[in-house]
Amino acid sequence: MEIMLGTSLLCAYLLDLIIGDPRWIPHPVIGMGKVISWLDRRIRPVYQSLVNRGRSAFLSGRLLGLLFPVVVVGLAFFVPYYLLKGLASIHPWLSFIAEVVLIATTIATKGLAQAGQKIYAALQKGDLGEARFQLSMVVGRDTEQLDEKEISRGTVETVAENIVDAVTSPLFFAMLGGAPLAMAYRAVNTLDSMVGYKNEKYLHLGWASARLDDICNYIPARITFIFLILAAFLLGKDWKDAWKTGIRDASKHPSPNSGWSEAAVAGALHIQLGGANTYQGVVSHRALMGTPKVELHAEHIKQTIQILYATTFCYVLCAFILRGLLLY
Repeated sequence: MEIMLGTSLLCAYLLDLIIGDPRWIPHPVIGMGKVISWLDRRIRPVYQSLVNRGRSAFLSGRLLGLLFPVVVVGLAFFVPYYLLKGLASIHPWLSFIAEVVLIATTIATKGLAQAGQKIYAALQKGDLGEARFQLSMVVGRDTEQLDEKEISRGTVETVAENIVDAVTSPLFFAMLGGAPLAMAYRAVNTLDSMVGYKNEKYLHLGWASARLDDICNYIPARITFIFLILAAFLLGKDWKDAWKTGIRDASKHPSPNSGWSEAAVAGALHIQLGGANTYQGVVSHRALMGTPKVELHAEHIKQTIQILYATTFCYVLCAFILRGLLLY
């Protein structure tokens, strides 16, 4: 099956482009979310009991928080590992088909593009209410008062950031270890989105999950930056400014990884990302990335989706070729 892994990556990417994430098919991330919630309900009382008895909240929280990645990521890896192993013992093609399907569930090129397209379509119709609603489905910031420029900014930032989280990172781990490792990465990403917050509830319990997500995305984010430059070149965008902006501004982002894709897109499109975001009524200022040579508007959403497709296609094609070369 090692010989077929490169092919499975390409097939999984194409399968995701064709069908995306149909609602009628149970998605593994939903199962991961249920496991995380179940584990949270059992860890939290133990943590609270230790704190009430005078134990260190810092030490107790971080030690108990290790259970999240150990249990959830462990299950995410070993369940598909033994499933594929069992199917391979019946027939190699059964294992191959299952691997393609499993890897496809870890990526979301079509889903990410569709989310952006819904917002773009609403803005094209002048329906700010619908655009705000659609944006609220994919971001955590308050959207009720946003105008077209801010809706466009939020959409561009979300699509650009998730090129890594939703496509290139899972494919990176799939190339290294097939569907089991890709599923393990998706578990890490899901943990970060559910418990990796720096609020009072998860400051200590979610620390391990948040840091593991940063570690897992570190290399893929920087590789993706190179492919974003290539995509900008192929699409006739300003690839030189994409490179310059990424090198200059990526480190300004609060995430050690998200800035690379956002800054590259900002440079390629001659726009500026970042600024003031409001979360549950509290204003948070994000560092500015890019030089605003043009005003942000809805068309930049469309252009960012084009960059998404070009970047991920070049990325998976390169992974397919590289995987083949490693076998010889």
